[in-house]
Amino acid sequence: MYQLIKRDGLAKRGRLKTVHGVIETPVFMNVGTAAAIKGAVSTEDLQGIKTQVELSNTYHLHVRPGDEVVKKLGGLHKFMVWDKPILTDSGGFQVFSLAGLRKIKEEGVYFHSHIDGKKIFMGPEESMQIQSNLASTIAMAFDECPSSVADRNYIQHSVDRTVRWLERCKKEMARLNSLEDTINKQQMLFGINQGGIYEDIRIEHAKRIAELDLDGYALGGLAVGESHEDMYRIIDATVPYLPQDKPTYLMGVGTPANILEAVDRGVDFFDCVYPSRNGRHGHVYTNHGKMNLFNAKYELDDRPIEEGCQCPACRKYSRAYIRHLLKAKEMLGMRLCVLHNLYFYNNMMEEIRTAIEEGRYKEYKKQKLEGFTRGQI
Repeated sequence: MYQLIKRDGLAKRGRLKTVHGVIETPVFMNVGTAAAIKGAVSTEDLQGIKTQVELSNTYHLHVRPGDEVVKKLGGLHKFMVWDKPILTDSGGFQVFSLAGLRKIKEEGVYFHSHIDGKKIFMGPEESMQIQSNLASTIAMAFDECPSSVADRNYIQHSVDRTVRWLERCKKEMARLNSLEDTINKQQMLFGINQGGIYEDIRIEHAKRIAELDLDGYALGGLAVGESHEDMYRIIDATVPYLPQDKPTYLMGVGTPANILEAVDRGVDFFDCVYPSRNGRHGHVYTNHGKMNLFNAKYELDDRPIEEGCQCPACRKYSRAYIRHLLKAKEMLGMRLCVLHNLYFYNNMMEEIRTAIEEGRYKEYKKQKLEGFTRGQI
């Protein structure tokens, strides 16, 4: 159940109650594709860096270790020792990212595994069954994420099929949640809005899926190659047509600046691999912009990554030491950078929630964006 606590312009401060605890929104979901955050980050670590929700990948867990294995071990929460909410994506994004390995039909998608080439079929029912086996808190509907350069005719047909798939997802989830051996009988379902960069297709699709009264709604197919301007234009056009009394999730986005802009447009759920991926390459986020710790100027720098930051890296270690670890290819260097970046994102979301509550979000956003462009110290 979603409760809208406060609005500041279009920015929403909400609360989603789930079977695995309360999610305070806006929220950034920390991405653990294969049931782990890349960079040797444990679930105990996540508890200490303000993580509210962990996100795992349906397709990847289906391929390895297998969703049936996870179910036999008690579901994803038990498997990865995490007692807070988990969102699983549907496998729909892999329809886009594994374009060379798949064939799309009305019944679903035929894949070849990216690991061993084995044939896989996934349709709406299969995606729901896999996610039910994983027993995540929130399951995403199975959709097609069309390429940002796909033509209008293709996108319209794709969106129409995604609506039909969503109806099948809803029906199958209701069936699965009623079964005796289902681990999480209160699993939620979020639908996904598609339509490329065509406003009219997006709006029409939003209206159609809003009628299905789902637990939440996502904007998919953005941050897949289009410009930031196009992304913001589509968010502006589409969000008003999604139910305002349900969570709105912008999938796969993004940079801290992207998040600040999207919150201002009414979005309250986010996920992105940037904090962990960039951290593993020594790129860290700060209130003064992004730093590359491989730079020679940090060789003798005994300051933390960011003064005043309470993450595990900044509380104890210097830029010079972390740079040395990265240069020496010691895993601890990657780990500390990832922990810092995730803490930075999670802490920023906490600041965003407070700013909305206090009715000063526009001022907060302006100050934060100015800081990002100020340059490094």
